[in-house]
Amino acid sequence: MKTVLTEIEQGVNEDRRHAHLPSQPRTIDETGLSFQFLVELLVKALFLRGQMRLMDIVAYSKLPVTVLEPLLAFMRAERMCEATRSSEAETAISYNLSELGRLRAEDYLRKSQYVGPAPVSLHAYVKQVREQSVTNMKVTREQLTKVFSGLVVKEGILKQFGAAMNSGRAIFVYGPAGSGKTFIAEHLAGLLSGDVAIPHAIVVDNEVIQVFDPLVHEALLPTNGNGGLEIDRRMSTDARWVGCRRPVIKTGGELTLSMLDLDFDESARFYQAPPQVKANNGLLIIDDLGRQLTPAIDIMNRWIVPLDRHVDYLALHTGKKFMLPFDVIVVFSTNLAPSKLADEAFLRRLGYKIYVGPLSEEEYRVIAKQVCAELEIPFSEEGFNYLLHEHHYKSGRALSACIPRDILEQLSDIANYEGKPATMSRELLDWAWNNYFTHD
Repeated sequence: MKTVLTEIEQGVNEDRRHAHLPSQPRTIDETGLSFQFLVELLVKALFLRGQMRLMDIVAYSKLPVTVLEPLLAFMRAERMCEATRSSEAETAISYNLSELGRLRAEDYLRKSQYVGPAPVSLHAYVKQVREQSVTNMKVTREQLTKVFSGLVVKEGILKQFGAAMNSGRAIFVYGPAGSGKTFIAEHLAGLLSGDVAIPHAIVVDNEVIQVFDPLVHEALLPTNGNGGLEIDRRMSTDARWVGCRRPVIKTGGELTLSMLDLDFDESARFYQAPPQVKANNGLLIIDDLGRQLTPAIDIMNRWIVPLDRHVDYLALHTGKKFMLPFDVIVVFSTNLAPSKLADEAFLRRLGYKIYVGPLSEEEYRVIAKQVCAELEIPFSEEGFNYLLHEHHYKSGRALSACIPRDILEQLSDIANYEGKPATMSRELLDWAWNNYFTHD
């Protein structure tokens, strides 16, 4: 699983809205977490980090002083920690575990080794996902033109993608290999507008599920010098949430059914969220559908309820099941025939079925010219016609969008090897073609 972060996502949507982060909790009740859960979290943090100043605990737990004070007072009263003050300033207080506190920490770590930002409640997460739903976006012709500017894509296909993104429903992209399906799907990231709030983690029945993943979530820059963490008592945003761009996650042949469930670490005793949860309020691209080890029909059947009802059901290792929003535009991309992947009942649930086929001669020529300019290879009309008639048409190879770049890059490679200028000569085109395609 990986994120899709390219230059097309940077600065495309000038009207991008900032994420609306929830307000900072002022009391323990407002965190949505139990008193005991928070005590255990702080004890574990002090055990692993050692002595911590109050401001360090604020930054580490993402909780304000007004929430931490009663927790730390309880820990001192129960002789689990000790406090030292280096000056009269409130921020000069430091906390360290007592021997009893260290014993308690060892017990707590056996239950769960999660030590990090305080989670948010399941209720708060569901509410936030619905407020920043992907269906709130509007994609216009102007946005689409800007994102796909300079790219060779048929106007009819672009219109289909524009409408599909506005629907918020799943998109099924199919067509022959090399026709540019994945390339187009990844560029859809540039159409995502509005930022979102993603929690570091959520808690369900005192079980922690990590959601924010720096490898797939692009955090926005903090709006103030301390990243929104207020050491004073003024109201601000809840630092347990991270303002991010709408997520774009791509997974391909490595996808298995087990990856779509919670990933429980037996030794650490907490969970990682599956890709569809990390992609909530954004885009999830399932590339090369049908190439997975798991049969495609099993993977497709797993999506029937989420796609139809926009909710997903997950289960903890304890057996408890719970519901999460499924607010994500899923893009299925495949070069297999749709009838080989799913039945009519499932295909009906997919909002848009978009066929991406071979190019016309003129479209193929435009791509070849663009690649030549990029690789500094003089474009030759004679060489281009030779490629078309002597190779594509004689061999029956379709004019796929990927071929011009692949062939011309091989021209550049062999020219560099031989120390000669790269040209679209017949000799080099023959060499690149025979080197690129396999032969029985």
